[in-house]
Amino acid sequence: MGEKRLIRGFLMAEGALYALFLTMDLLRLGRAGDPIKFCSIILCAAFCLYWSRRGGEGLVAGAMVLTLCADFFLLVLDRDYPLGVLIFCAVQGLYLLRLCRFMGRRPLWLCRGALLLLGLGVLWRLRFLTPLNALVCFYLSSFVCNVLTALPVPGRRGRLFAVGLGLFLCCDICVGARNAPELVPRWAAGAVQVGMWLFYLPGQVLISLSALPDSALGGPVHETHQGK
Repeated sequence: MGEKRLIRGFLMAEGALYALFLTMDLLRLGRAGDPIKFCSIILCAAFCLYWSRRGGEGLVAGAMVLTLCADFFLLVLDRDYPLGVLIFCAVQGLYLLRLCRFMGRRPLWLCRGALLLLGLGVLWRLRFLTPLNALVCFYLSSFVCNVLTALPVPGRRGRLFAVGLGLFLCCDICVGARNAPELVPRWAAGAVQVGMWLFYLPGQVLISLSALPDSALGGPVHETHQGK
């Protein structure tokens, strides 16, 4: 019962923070909601670290701590963008390791390489190829392939992880649209701004829940594949 109350408390707290900062975003209060957004990721990281010592997956806890670090640069400081993107690359690396080691998935190296080359080619063609954009291209190609790799994972944990990654990716699509306003219709600009965190926090919460031990999730979820 204690485990269920803790999970319920986590979800209620995240729900309250989510409602608060979304309201502030919809009211167009600028960056006033950023501290609340950062607190919601601190809560995710603390939740994952707590459960990692009680049978949860340590890789997700490590990835969530790195996510917190990236958000510190990109959200709180609003600078050092290459470093923030590089940290998010490390996050996707840990999620790939989780998919391969604990969920028995193949890394889809050919798909990753093809997407990366395609993205770099498009950037070069559009004359947008800069070191930062190349790093973002590497990040997104890895991210998309992680989502594709996660989709077939069975069980409750696999579904939570796949949906969480998918929402996380939707957030990054909104980030990309915000940073390329010439590609977005004017009427959609406001939706893109709100959409970033509309998708981001639910994605992080689902990823956090996917790392819980089987007992906390209510029984057997998915057979692990240690050693693969």
